[in-house]
Amino acid sequence: MCLILIAFRSSAEYPLLVAANRDEFHARPTHPAEWWADDQDVVGGRDLQAGGTWLGLHRSGRFAAITNHRDAAPSRSGKRSRGHLVSEYLQGDVAPLEYLQSIDGDGYAGFNLLVSDGQSLASLSNRDGPARELAAGVYGLSNATLDTPWEKVQHGKRALNALLASNSINETALLRVLADREKGSAHDVASDHLPFATAHAITAPFIVLPEYGTRCSTVVVADRNGRWSLTERRFNPAGENAGESRFSFERVNRQ
Repeated sequence: MCLILIAFRSSAEYPLLVAANRDEFHARPTHPAEWWADDQDVVGGRDLQAGGTWLGLHRSGRFAAITNHRDAAPSRSGKRSRGHLVSEYLQGDVAPLEYLQSIDGDGYAGFNLLVSDGQSLASLSNRDGPARELAAGVYGLSNATLDTPWEKVQHGKRALNALLASNSINETALLRVLADREKGSAHDVASDHLPFATAHAITAPFIVLPEYGTRCSTVVVADRNGRWSLTERRFNPAGENAGESRFSFERVNRQ
């Protein structure tokens, strides 16, 4: 149950802010965020099982992130890895909305994808109509469509709006929002195939379970002068800090 909070052109100082938790099985092999060996203009983690990534940046100011859509039915075999939708956008030069409109959603299991070039932000879910360009504002995404009013999404958006209103934007404050381990009420627990205790645990913004949980928290900050930063904080199955990486760069025009 991942969580992505994004503020797009909601601050004169910071035109793009992202705070995201990646929740995944602890056994799934993953490479920490780094400048990619096969493309030194891209920074982000790598999924070593299926390829691609869940979130990344390009030096030109391209950003992309994806979450799985929580479907009741299991996905069919033969689908492409959703993580490639992120890496293909980052390494391409197509405008955000145009890129999303080119995707054959039937070729993938359920996904929710956000892409930006620093000038525009666009969204696509293959469970919810056509791609669309987003207006300036604060958005929340988990494992349903954009701004689905799950408590963790609503709570995260309120926290991000409060930081914007108080001019309190910084890496520490954004990571603190992501570190919230308070579970939702019993009414927020989805009625599906999961045991109640597990279903209740995943209502928290930060999830701690023996086999599944928040693997990393990522903060992206782009300022009005074209400076970008990405911070990734990683966690072990007990929810303890297992490492941290920071990257920064000035946006460059693509050749």
